[in-house]
Amino acid sequence: MAFDKKQIAGLYLKRAKNYDISANLYYLMGIRENSYRKIAVEALKLGHGDTVVELGCGTGLNFALLRDRVGSEGKIIGVDLTTEMLSSAHKRIERNKWTNIELVQCDAGVYSFPEHVNGIISTFAITLIPEYDKIIKKGAGALSPGKRLVVLDFKLPDSWPIWLIKFFVALTRPFGVTLDLADRHPWESIDRYLVLKELQSFYFGSIYNAAGEKA
Repeated sequence: MAFDKKQIAGLYLKRAKNYDISANLYYLMGIRENSYRKIAVEALKLGHGDTVVELGCGTGLNFALLRDRVGSEGKIIGVDLTTEMLSSAHKRIERNKWTNIELVQCDAGVYSFPEHVNGIISTFAITLIPEYDKIIKKGAGALSPGKRLVVLDFKLPDSWPIWLIKFFVALTRPFGVTLDLADRHPWESIDRYLVLKELQSFYFGSIYNAAGEKA
């Protein structure tokens, strides 16, 4: 059964302090998480001076990648449900002396996007949120024409045997992954509200990157 928001918040409250280290579980499984994050950020097609919103920013693992794209004159808005994760993100910002990143503690399901943003991204987060379709619809409305919304996340592999799927879910359960999430298809929402420009699969079909562009 999928975790509810209170349970998700509790999971990440406990993991916040050591999240970056515990994320190495993915690397032990052969998942090149950082490479996939780079692909997702590149798919945004951001330029210097752009404003980008990251939903479920966590500890800010994507901030350096995003800042390379928008430059010091651009703006990054990091949104996350848990204050503990944002506390770690704030430390990352201070450590790197970044001055163009705004952190927002908010449930993504009720977050109000700024108007005319130049990009929206979520990596390994939005599928955990029951209102993912509503969020993507709102995000699509906030994008400027020609700008993109990108989701990088897990999905149910078509060719895996059920025993392997259950094993993978068990390994990633500490991050909120359950088999119920297989019924959530954010890439279909992107295709519904935007023009689907990219849909890539990685790690034997268990990870996807979807990019939608506003016409």
